[in-house]
Amino acid sequence: MSRKIRLGVLGIGGVGGYFGSMLAQKYADSNEVEVVFITKESTAAIIKNNGLKLFTSDTESLIYPKFVIGEPSEVGTLDYLICSVKSYDLEASLKTVKNSISKETVILPLLNGVNARERILKIYPFAQVLDGCVYIVAKLIATATVQVTGAMKSLYFGSDNVSDLRLSELAAILNAEGIESHLSKNIKQLIWEKFVFVSPLASLTSYLNLPIGPILENDDYKNILKQLVIEVADIAEANDILLPNIVEVTMTKIAAMPYNATSSMHNDFLKKGRTEFEALTEFVIVSGLRLGIPTPGYDQIMSSYSSWKLHYLL
Repeated sequence: MSRKIRLGVLGIGGVGGYFGSMLAQKYADSNEVEVVFITKESTAAIIKNNGLKLFTSDTESLIYPKFVIGEPSEVGTLDYLICSVKSYDLEASLKTVKNSISKETVILPLLNGVNARERILKIYPFAQVLDGCVYIVAKLIATATVQVTGAMKSLYFGSDNVSDLRLSELAAILNAEGIESHLSKNIKQLIWEKFVFVSPLASLTSYLNLPIGPILENDDYKNILKQLVIEVADIAEANDILLPNIVEVTMTKIAAMPYNATSSMHNDFLKKGRTEFEALTEFVIVSGLRLGIPTPGYDQIMSSYSSWKLHYLL
């Protein structure tokens, strides 16, 4: 790396807070890579003054990133941007850093859903946008306080149209302690494989207001869950995404979850906050209508959406 590379992390929640912290620690004294946290001014002030608290299963850390910026106009041009905001904040958040995005900027989205790349290209058609996904159980338990549970801390990315040179350079940057990073040749399959797992889980735990254990104990609920998995798998296949035995694989993954485990969308509903319902539930129905794929399970959830959303608000 002959030049100083600037890598921004937009969205310092569970995902951005964890992976950003690992990178900030690795490159704290580097003359080659500069890691920039980009967040709200109030959050930036807390991180600057008090650090970012990171709790894992066996460690407690306090990280002071070298560069934390709360005013987007001060970010400057970026070589790479990791975008780890919630799916409902994607467009609005990216537009705040428009002065930092050039045709040389490589953007890596790490958020729920399967169409982040297409959404980003509508805003910045000149940018180089990757596909990416993560497997990590991480959440923001307070401002600038991230909790990570379990051993999964994996990051996957790839592209069919970004140069091998840039992909290799990013792979080298992401090679930090605490990050299991993979440059994947089949990234779209990996993203859809995760979506077939996350979308039914998020939709049904939120709809029933139950963690996974009671759902699996109830035959009717378990059948609904499997129906949702089948419907997403059908949509993946219609998009030419080949996922052998994905229904059985996904149901096995879900069965292995802890009894009281639930989805981040369910947690967001419980907190009466904004949710990723549009990206994780509604997207399946819209895709089904566009492709001519029946989605009766998701249709039932959508038809009852107003009533069960009201339940959370009362």
